[in-house]
Amino acid sequence: MKLAGKTAMITGGGRDIGAAAARTLAAEGANVAISYFESSAGADTVVADIEKAGGKAIAVQADLNTQAGVDALVGATLDAFGGVDVLVNNAGGLVARKTFAEMDVAFWEQVMTLNVTSTFMMTKACLEHMKPGSAIVNIASQAARDGGGPGSVAYASSKGAVMTMTRGLAKEVGPDIRVNALCPGMIDTDFHNIHTPDAGRRGFEANAPLKRQGTIQDTANLILFLACADSAFMTGTNIDINGGMIFS
Repeated sequence: MKLAGKTAMITGGGRDIGAAAARTLAAEGANVAISYFESSAGADTVVADIEKAGGKAIAVQADLNTQAGVDALVGATLDAFGGVDVLVNNAGGLVARKTFAEMDVAFWEQVMTLNVTSTFMMTKACLEHMKPGSAIVNIASQAARDGGGPGSVAYASSKGAVMTMTRGLAKEVGPDIRVNALCPGMIDTDFHNIHTPDAGRRGFEANAPLKRQGTIQDTANLILFLACADSAFMTGTNIDINGGMIFS
């Protein structure tokens, strides 16, 4: 098993990409701690699935926009498993589609806190507990490459900051800890169920070289690769996973 004896912490692990990543890393031997904000039923199901398969997992309700929430998640993980070997910064979101003219400072700061500041706080809280050989995997976005769709300037900007944080942090914490990120494109998740019209998704499928949307398992497989020794000579990278829609 690629993560036997290691502990993985996955933020936003109650649904979609986070849930798939939790199950995938657990299947490779990791003890798993996931956070959730509202999706308690999903988080409980993920934990139950992992335990049924013989693994170990906990779920922690936490608002990762606050230091108290971050401390609660990290503390519970240390109490349960004694350390952190893999951190997957997955929690975040678009919030709403707003043009630049429609946004106010409060909305801008809300999106930045949700996607950038929370990643900063989680990473800072975990670093002192991560041993040599540990890995951090951030979730950025294709929007950070191309500016995103209509009304997503704030979201795209925040994910661009995550990409830059990934590069800079990789220089600071190497060689002991590797830091990489994913830039997902159209993945079939609730994110797009909420924020992307169906016509846009069908258009993506028609135009993408692979002629389909990505799945949460596609993304979880890449998270596993970046979390384990298979990617031992990779750090500071932001990897596209978008069915060939854009190349970087």
